[in-house]
Amino acid sequence: MKMKEIRLIAREKGIKMPFAVTKIEAVRLIQREEGNFDCFARAIQGYCDQNQCIFYEDCLELSAE
Repeated sequence: MKMKEIRLIAREKGIKMPFAVTKIEAVRLIQREEGNFDCFARAIQGYCDQNQCIFYEDCLELSAE
């Protein structure tokens, strides 16, 4: 997912997103504002049980790095 899409999601949810923010920070901000754990890109050994999350694919990809 591109940063533009993440910013759009934040805007649709009424979340103010600082301009100079990384993709990881942006997604974690959205997760916190939704009342969820800010777990994006923290999957241990490529495992995450939140497969319904809209950030799931990017999360696993970034966790592997």
